[in-house]
Amino acid sequence: MSQDGSSQEFQTVEIRKEQEENKGNPHSGSASDLNPGTDPSLASKSTLYPRPANDPYDSRKYFATRPGAFDQAMDDLKAHMVTNMGEVAHGFWLLTEIDHWNNEKERILVITDSTLLICKYDFIMLKCLQLQKIPLSCIDRICTGPFTFPDTSLDKREGEGLRIFWDQRREPTFLSRWNPWSTEVPYATFMAHPVKNSSQRFNTICEVSTFSTQLVQAVQRAQRKDPAPGRTAGVAVVNEPIYIQTYTGLMSFLGNRNKLGYSLARGSFGF
Repeated sequence: MSQDGSSQEFQTVEIRKEQEENKGNPHSGSASDLNPGTDPSLASKSTLYPRPANDPYDSRKYFATRPGAFDQAMDDLKAHMVTNMGEVAHGFWLLTEIDHWNNEKERILVITDSTLLICKYDFIMLKCLQLQKIPLSCIDRICTGPFTFPDTSLDKREGEGLRIFWDQRREPTFLSRWNPWSTEVPYATFMAHPVKNSSQRFNTICEVSTFSTQLVQAVQRAQRKDPAPGRTAGVAVVNEPIYIQTYTGLMSFLGNRNKLGYSLARGSFGF
């Protein structure tokens, strides 16, 4: 892919500061392995998604681990930031985003002086498909804790994650909650990418706790430098359960099991 940073290659979704005029307060990773003593008959209920790819051959199915793929993604994003934003990146992470329908999505996260970027990157074609921009000064709450689900949900997950809120006073609309492709939900949820344990490098860039620490520091700096109008400076960091409001979860049940949210080698077809 060319590294000219052309803005035409990006479908950009910006979260603007004007959101503080809205009202409401939405309620609100690293995945652990199966308990070795778990009854096989219960495996389908307790299997974690995404499961860590400890086997180096298994991790190679993810195109993000291919030599040069993540470096190319960083170069593309750096070029875009310099050309279109005039900013410099202070850190890159590869995490799994969990949307409000519990679908897993491979994402690159970037922290700059004033913005958190959430990038949907195609590691097969080496191209950024979507870039969501969240002003750091608008982030007002960061939550870490275990995932919780309604009792009827099919695709429950264990382990802990991270949820970032950038407009607590805005309640997601009915259409936003029931639209699986909505970008109007004022928070984002993340957990560790399944290739976290595949190498030392990915162990670092897929670490949720390190990302959380650097994000808090970046938000505090941004709020001191450019406080959001009508808001008290500071970001609340809390530890509490992260609620995923999927009452059935059939779509995510199928999608997550087949890892449809990742750039993944899916085998050959033919004879």
